[in-house]
Amino acid sequence: MHADRKSDEPILPAKAANKGGIEPSAESLEERGSAKRNVDQTVSHRTPSRDKCESRGLLGVREAAREDGTLKFTALLHHVNEDCLAEAFFNLKKTAAVGVDEVTWHEYEQNVEANIADLHGRIHRGAYRAKPSKRIWIPKPDGRKRPIGIASLEDKIVQQAVLWVLQSIYEQDFLGFSYGFRQGKSQHDALDALTVAITSKKVSWIINADAIFSC
Repeated sequence: MHADRKSDEPILPAKAANKGGIEPSAESLEERGSAKRNVDQTVSHRTPSRDKCESRGLLGVREAAREDGTLKFTALLHHVNEDCLAEAFFNLKKTAAVGVDEVTWHEYEQNVEANIADLHGRIHRGAYRAKPSKRIWIPKPDGRKRPIGIASLEDKIVQQAVLWVLQSIYEQDFLGFSYGFRQGKSQHDALDALTVAITSKKVSWIINADAIFSC
């Protein structure tokens, strides 16, 4: 990455990507151009249903953010409507572990329209309160345990809906070589890009930086 915030010029990978399988990935067959602000990038949705949520106003938010990177958005909560919350619910993993509420996806679905309407009402009148995350411990290969938090079902719904709203804004500012926690990109894509860079360009240093948080 250079000082002008652009990556190297187009590179054609010499070998298949690291995603496994017999067929090479689509990314490994494309040229990698200079990473620019994502003005022309096509947004790929996790599920087709999300188009319905976006058609209710988020496409306008995306266009405004794309046209003016300095624009400040001060009223976004109305985009978290019942349609968006419903789409967020059906986007969740049906068999995910339950949080402190002990409510499963299938239990919530039994009366989903009324549940979503009630959740929407609480959000917009300021009565919604997030519940504490359920702490569980995952064993690690070295014998230690890694703590993770599991949110309650409604918290997951709200988090997903808010994520979609915020993504419409900040995705327009990401550069092409940003891979962390981005829709349609993964650690495998980052490894593919790194492979191309170190095998086709003169590289003197590789720096691995990470952040460590303690509670």
